[in-house]
Amino acid sequence: MSSLSVTPAGTHTAADGKGILITETAMQQLSRLCLEEGAGKVLRVGVRSGGCSGMSYTMDFVDSSEIEKDDETYEYLPPNGQSFRVICDPKSLLYIYGMQLDFSNALIGGGFNFTNPNATQTCGCGSSFAV
Repeated sequence: MSSLSVTPAGTHTAADGKGILITETAMQQLSRLCLEEGAGKVLRVGVRSGGCSGMSYTMDFVDSSEIEKDDETYEYLPPNGQSFRVICDPKSLLYIYGMQLDFSNALIGGGFNFTNPNATQTCGCGSSFAV
């Protein structure tokens, strides 16, 4: 019996098959944002204490010179867009491993949405969680 990693339809992993799952709409949005940010920027994804449920997600573009030696780096290659890198510190990775990042254009509740299989509780805004 083999244990193959199956990526849900319409989602992407990093070029090495690891990293967070990113939906097609989020890939397009991130690719566009990375192009706007310019060369030398990477997307840092992580968690911090706070938020309605105890921990909140963080996402921000940082200069590639801010990559720490113990950060995990993932390269994403959108089918039709600008490739980009996502970095995550080891502590945050413990909380968001297997997370799916989606994007919605909805007027209410739009923006980036996180689906975290590690979360035992999430808040209504979708940007904080508990484990």
